[in-house]
Order: sequence, then C-alpha cells, then structure tokens
Amino acid sequence: MVDQKLIRNTPYDVTAPRCPVKTYPGRVINGGHVIIYSRDAEVDRAFFRDVLEYPHVDVGGGWLIFKLPSTEVAVHPTDGPETQELYLMCDDVEATVKNLTAKGVEFTQPVTDARWGRLTRFRLPGGGEVGLYEPRHERATDL
Repeated sequence: MVDQKLIRNTPYDVTAPRCPVKTYPGRVINGGHVIIYSRDAEVDRAFFRDVLEYPHVDVGGGWLIFKLPSTEVAVHPTDGPETQELYLMCDDVEATVKNLTAKGVEFTQPVTDARWGRLTRFRLPGGGEVGLYEPRHERATDL
C-alpha cells in the first residue's frame, strides 16, 4: 500500500480536486490512454475525426485526443516479442467493413473467423494498421 502522505500535493495526489470522471469505486486508476504512433499523425487524426467520427478534444495546436467507445483490455500469452495491438470492436463486422469501405478505408486482410470473433484489419492513412473485430465472447464492456 502506498503511504498517502508521500503523494499529497504531488501530481499523484488523489485527494486533489479534479474534473469529474466516472471512476471504479475503490480503485485509483480511472481510465486508459491509447497511443498510436504514426508517420503522419495529422492525417491519422483527421481519419479518426472525419471517417470514424469519434468525439474529440483539441488540447492545443491541432493535437486531438479522441473519446473511444467502451474499451476492454485482454492479456494474451506469447512466446514471441511482447507487443500491443489495437482492435476496435463492432457488432457486425461485414456491415462495418461495407460502411468504412464506402468512406475510402482500405482493408488489408479479409474477414476471418477465429474462436473468439470475426476479424479484419484496415490501414490508417499514415500507413499503420488497426484491427477490427466482432467479438463472439462475453464483452467486459457490459460489466
């Protein structure tokens, strides 16, 4: 347990007044922040704003931070390098692919079936890729 006296009046002071946020009772972590590194961040920000139509805040100089839909975290075993991936979830992957394709989104993999869902990947305008899947499992976002 962290000694609360050590963190008061520091950036980690959990008792300091903050903007109202929905929290998990009894927990000190109240959210997550996903970072996508891009060779063309400006065009990828425009993609999230204009194509995916995600709500956002401009924190200065055109630096946009987007509100994500309900999100969950999974930890998968690996024998290879430890990496992270971003998968956006949808209720109907075929309909979502059709909708995004009509907006000019390039899909880099066909829709495939896995035990845990139907998945594909699409290219961001800056060159990176993001996964998209329709889960078949119970969603933690419903908790």
